[in-house]
This record gives sequence, structure tokens and C-alpha cells, in this order.
Amino acid sequence: MKHVLVVEDDTDIARAVSIGLRGRGHEVSIASSGRQMNEILAEAEIDVILLDLGLPDVDGIELIGQVRRWSQVPIVVVSARHDSHGKIAALDAGADDYVTKPFSLGEVLARLRAIERRSGSGGGSSLVRTGDGRVVIDLSAHILEVEGAEVHLTPIEWNMLAVFVKHKGALVEARTLLTEVWGPEYSGERGYLRVYMSQLRQKLEADPARPAYLHTQMGMGYRFIP
Repeated sequence: MKHVLVVEDDTDIARAVSIGLRGRGHEVSIASSGRQMNEILAEAEIDVILLDLGLPDVDGIELIGQVRRWSQVPIVVVSARHDSHGKIAALDAGADDYVTKPFSLGEVLARLRAIERRSGSGGGSSLVRTGDGRVVIDLSAHILEVEGAEVHLTPIEWNMLAVFVKHKGALVEARTLLTEVWGPEYSGERGYLRVYMSQLRQKLEADPARPAYLHTQMGMGYRFIP
């Protein structure tokens, strides 16, 4: 990650985080409100957003939704809200990760490295076509086509699909999928997977009850066979 946008109305926290990030070679911009954030996004190329939910002019969850209507820039929420409902709402709105305050700079840097790995910096093609030609996945362009028609995916569904593409043909353990998509604190939340796997199959499979691509390995995880 080269250019990080820190959206934080606490000037002491914003200053400390920006100093730490710049010391690790990152370019940093700071916004203290949703309005300032949108102004910076309109003018600069941002690689990742560190977003505090408690902004003075707009609710952070609403702000995530606004960004996701036009951009897939990674968003890491940094918030004092510890309740699971807040975390789930942020992730469902399109956040890529969630860090609770107080936090260490090392933790934030680790989350940024994880996002960079998931963004496809490793080898392998970002374009995948299933053997029967029904499904075409272009991760770099965020385009999914099923039988020639473009299909909308939520940010969480895109993140899940990116993990499957990265590990195509191999078993992806449930814990691994939860950790890479939702974060390590959700590694035991298998109920998430059942809900989102059902949604993903509804969009990809000709017969979701008899999946051809997204296979369940009972008690272990899932396997994507394009």
C-alpha cells in the first residue's frame, strides 16, 4: 500500500498513525470528516482507507456504503465500537477489515499487508472462465458474467470469490476463508459462511442445490472447481 487515507476526527490519533505510516514508507492523507474524505478521494489516487466510524458529519457505516457505490478501494475500519453488531454492519456494508481501539500500529500494518496480499499481488491470472463457459470472473475489473450477463456481487462476495480463485482446485478450510474475508476474530463464525455461500451459489450455479463449481467438503471447508 502506497497512499493511505486516514479518516479520523481525533487529531492526536490521526497524527500518531500518519507519523507511523510515513515512517514505513507510506504516503498519507488525513481527513477529519466524511466531506473531507470525499474531497480527497475525488482528487487523489488512494490505495486504502483507514476509517473511524464516529465522524462528526456522517455515520461511518453510511459512508462505507457511499464509497462502495463507485469504488472497491480497500477500507479498514478503526473504531471504538466493540459490539459484534457494529462489526457485522461495517463488514456487510463493504469494509474489508475491522480494528478496535485502542490498537497498535503494528496491528494496523499487519492488516494492510493482509489486504495487499488479498488484492492479488501474487502470481496467477485474475481472469477465470469455467470449463463449461457459463461463468467468467475478472477479479481485476470486478466483473462477473454468468451466461453472458453481468451479475452484481457485494464486496463480501467478491472477497470470498477472490479467495476461491486464488486457491482454485484446492481445499479452502472454513477457518481460512473466515480469516481472510472477515478477519481473525471471526475464524469460528461458520454461520457466516453458510449464509454467504448460499448467496454466492445462487448467483454462480445453474442449480444451487447441486453446485458444479463451489463444492462443500463436509466438516472441512470448500473447493472451487471452475
